[in-house]
Amino acid sequence: MTKMIFPILDMHCSNCAMRIESIEDELPGVLSASASYQKGQLVVVYDARLLTPEAIIAAVKQKGYTAMLPEPRPLPPNLGTDGIGL
Repeated sequence: MTKMIFPILDMHCSNCAMRIESIEDELPGVLSASASYQKGQLVVVYDARLLTPEAIIAAVKQKGYTAMLPEPRPLPPNLGTDGIGL
């Protein structure tokens, strides 16, 4: 399973969050979907063999909201590319 956090640009209330979370029941491959309007994000756990991040974004768009791919996070300065401290 894969977990991704998608920024959501236009979620304004808990009803918006519940509407977005309904992708869990409608999109095959989604194990869980949890939206927070306070944080402006959607956390999705999904089967990457069945679903792509772009498909999740499209499903959110069908609900009337804008989801974006998460920004890549840089490694902390004390870690090398293999995750072992330098």
